[in-house]
Amino acid sequence: MRSLFPVTDLTTSTSEGGGPAGPSADREWSLDELAEAYAYPTAPDRRAPVAGGVDPSGGSWLRANMVSTLDGAAQHEGRSQPISCAADMRIFGTLRGLADVVIAGAETVRQEGYRPARAREAFAARRAAAGQGPAPAVAVVSGSLELDFSLPLFTEPLVPTLVLTGAAAPADRIAAARKAGAEVVFAGDGAGVDPARAVRELADRGLRRQLTEGGPRLLGQFVAAGVLDELCLTISPMLTAGDAQRIAGGPGVAVPERFFLASLLEEAGFLFSRYRRTDS
Repeated sequence: MRSLFPVTDLTTSTSEGGGPAGPSADREWSLDELAEAYAYPTAPDRRAPVAGGVDPSGGSWLRANMVSTLDGAAQHEGRSQPISCAADMRIFGTLRGLADVVIAGAETVRQEGYRPARAREAFAARRAAAGQGPAPAVAVVSGSLELDFSLPLFTEPLVPTLVLTGAAAPADRIAAARKAGAEVVFAGDGAGVDPARAVRELADRGLRRQLTEGGPRLLGQFVAAGVLDELCLTISPMLTAGDAQRIAGGPGVAVPERFFLASLLEEAGFLFSRYRRTDS
């Protein structure tokens, strides 16, 4: 893996023998190096003022982690794994290791076979220093709560799984979620979930370093609500054709929002980009 951006003296430096040296060297980065590269802002509530003077995020930082092929497919045959790679999975694990909470839509949880996040020794000291628990919580977004609450994600988590839903969710499904040990969080007045309120409800519980892994519909909702702070996007050097979803779906925004490139890594033709809001 090598760093392509930002460009620094180390990016272009070479060793005495003429080979690459420093962070730009084409080698496997340690988890500590990846953790430094993907660290959350030290003050995640330093966002510019918004309309009405109220930050809808509640002082949190929401980043998304997605992968896309060259022709824009976010999945192949319903899953992201076929278009991923080992380096992408190392970054996936690093982003989880830094987060307070991992947010995923119900369909993504079903298709990708989500399990509880696990504690990893590589991140233990870093998490302890940041006042975090041993592993991030998983928060599942579902209006209907049509989830299999017998799965280990709900019955065997190291940290209780949260279920984000609306106040009008079916009472029997709310009871089933609670019986399984999940914490039900109401983030909408109707049957659905308000994305901005979901971010705020999690922040109110101390879960401010937020990571969403999609899927495309959920990411689209976060984008439309204007609460996404950062996008970690892997560009996979593959072509799939077909009619696979893009990384974000749903209704479009009235005016496209500009993000700026914060960093760019490369390994084996895969590009690992990180974009942030221009007002962050």
